Amino acid sequence: MPRTLIAVLWLLLFGACASDQIADYQSIDQGLWAKDHKIEFDLPALDSLRQYDVLLSLRNSNDYPFNNLFLLVTMTHPDGFAEIDTLEYRMAAPDGTWLGVGSGNIKDNLLAYKEAMTFEKTGRYRLSVRHALRNNGEVQGVSPLKGIVELGYQIKPHGQNGD
Repeated sequence: MPRTLIAVLWLLLFGACASDQIADYQSIDQGLWAKDHKIEFDLPALDSLRQYDVLLSLRNSNDYPFNNLFLLVTMTHPDGFAEIDTLEYRMAAPDGTWLGVGSGNIKDNLLAYKEAMTFEKTGRYRLSVRHALRNNGEVQGVSPLKGIVELGYQIKPHGQNGD
């Protein structure tokens, strides 16, 4: 019971501190992510004079069979310029313990993507994510990738507490 109370208080405190935070999420049907399926988000208009940290928010279940995750992340700017990053995130400790937070079958992970980013151009920014996971020694990507149940993003003012 005390752990539950502490968790609720922590969430309330975090929520109060994160009022400038913007977030959106999409569920992945049955936790099966096809290698060619892009998850896309149109970002809201942001203050062009501020810097923001952009994070990826990912929920995985115990069905996720790997200890890391490779993502291809594209940030398309209003003028059509696309920044493409290949990112690797560690999902489990060497002993197999999940690194995310949460109890039970689902773990929440907050993954750094862009730090101190400015959105200088007026217009629509689009964030697109697909997985790039492969089995050792194989050329073809894993499809479907099991165990990723939700993917999203969070944007918060750079340097905001709660990092």
